[in-house]
Amino acid sequence: MNRRLAAALLVLLLALGGGALVYRHEQRAREAPQAGVLGQPLIRGLTLADVASLRIVSPAATLTLVRSGDQWTIAERGGFPADFGKLRGFLLKTIELKIGQSEPIDESDRARLDLLEPGKGIGAGTLLEFLSADGKPLAQLLVGKKYFKRAPDNPAKALADGRFVLLPGRPDSAYVVSDPLLQASAASAAWIDSTGVRIEKVKSLELRNADGTRWRIERAGETAPWKLDGARRGEKLEVTKANAAWYSLSLLSLADVAPDSLSAEQAGFDRPSATIDASTLAGLDYRLTLGKQEGNAYYVRLSVRGARVPERDQELARHTLLIAKSKFEDVLKKRSELLEKKK
Repeated sequence: MNRRLAAALLVLLLALGGGALVYRHEQRAREAPQAGVLGQPLIRGLTLADVASLRIVSPAATLTLVRSGDQWTIAERGGFPADFGKLRGFLLKTIELKIGQSEPIDESDRARLDLLEPGKGIGAGTLLEFLSADGKPLAQLLVGKKYFKRAPDNPAKALADGRFVLLPGRPDSAYVVSDPLLQASAASAAWIDSTGVRIEKVKSLELRNADGTRWRIERAGETAPWKLDGARRGEKLEVTKANAAWYSLSLLSLADVAPDSLSAEQAGFDRPSATIDASTLAGLDYRLTLGKQEGNAYYVRLSVRGARVPERDQELARHTLLIAKSKFEDVLKKRSELLEKKK
C-alpha cells in the first residue's frame, strides 16, 4: 500500500468515525428527554375528587358517565346507574398510570398505533375526557393498540402487557403503560350496574308464548308442592323443573341496557316472543315481556305492582333491558318438558 492510498483511507476512517460520533450524539440527544419521563405520572395534577364526568369517545360510539352525589349514571342510557366500584377503580387506575416507555412519533406512526383521534378514520383510538362539575376539560388521554412484549398468534384475544397511549396535547410522543386498559370502551355493557331482576319466593308462574301455547304452575306456600294448572289424567309435574323455572327468575342479571332512542317496535314489544307473569308470596306481581333477540340476549320490558315495590325494580322498569337468552332457558320450556317422563 503506497502512502497516498493509506492517507486516503485514514481520512475516510476519520470521516466515518466522526459521522458515527455525530450520529451517536444526536441519538443521545433524542433519547435523553424521553428517558427523563420514564416512571413519571402520565396525567399530572388530576385527582379522583376533581372528576365529575368521564366522556369516552370511540370510533363507533360515545358514552358519558356522570357523577351525581355518590352515584354515577350513564347519560346515553337515560341516567341508568353505572357500576360504582368498577368506575371508581378505572378512574383511580388511569389517574395513577406511570410512563413505562416513550417514543417520538409522527402522523403515520399514530395511525399505525391507533392513536389518531376519533373521527379521523382508520387508525383512530378511544379518547378519554375527564371533565369537572362545570363541564370544563381537566385532562384527555387517547388509548391506542395493545402493547405486547412478544408478538402473539392472535393479538385480538391475547392478554396484553400494556397499552399504547397518547396525550392529545403532546401528539409527537407515544407512551407505553403497563396496564392494558381493557375497560377503555364506549360500550354501555362495560359500565352498567348489572344487578338485574330478582323475583323471589314465587307462588305462581305463567308463561305465554307468541304461538298461543301456555302453561301455569302455582303453590299455596313456600314449602307446599307445585301444581300444574289444567293437568290431565296421567300428567305429573316434575318438581325439579318447576323449581328451576321459578328460581331462574331470581338470577336475571343484565347484559346491557338499550339506548333511549330504541322504539317499542324496534325492540319487538309490539309482537312479543313470550310473556312471563310471576306473583310472589310477598304480594308483588311481576311481568316480563320478551321482545326480539339482540345477539345472545332478549330485549326485556319489566313491570311490577304491589304495596312495596323495591327501588331497584322501579329503576329497571324505566328502561329497556337486555338479558342473556341463557337466563330464560328453564322458564321458556314447553309444557310437555315440565312433565315427568312416563316409564
